[in-house]
Amino acid sequence: MPETHWPIRSATLSDRPRLREIFRDAALSNEGDRESLEAHPEGLLLPDGPLDEGFVLVAVDDADIPVGFATLLPSPAGFELEDLFVDPDRMRRGIATALIRESLALARREGARRIEVTGNVHALGFYESAGFVADLDVSTPYGAAAIRMHLDVPADG
Repeated sequence: MPETHWPIRSATLSDRPRLREIFRDAALSNEGDRESLEAHPEGLLLPDGPLDEGFVLVAVDDADIPVGFATLLPSPAGFELEDLFVDPDRMRRGIATALIRESLALARREGARRIEVTGNVHALGFYESAGFVADLDVSTPYGAAAIRMHLDVPADG
């Protein structure tokens, strides 16, 4: 049964090894992306910068172990949702939705008006259900199809 509440906190440097595991495992869990990622293993490395800058939110389990994370980077439009990854063993339990909800709260606190994302086509249904609106089709550096989307940040609550 899906859990409905996931504690969300800012990532710490000690979370980095676990976030790298989630990033790699989640990226490889999609069969449509696996071949391209294995051909370009540099795409499976989580960059250090955003965590060092403090823009990473993590969803944690009861033992405070990260089970998913979202990376938000400042952009001209407000924020760019650079990463949204959930441990494949914990998918479809509301973790990504909780991370989007907290990302909206963070954007609101920071005065941002919009969150933008370049999402894989296999994630289109999720992003649409979270309120994102498709803007245009794009391609990723490794040739995979993607969709540029945005989510307006409501003024309150």
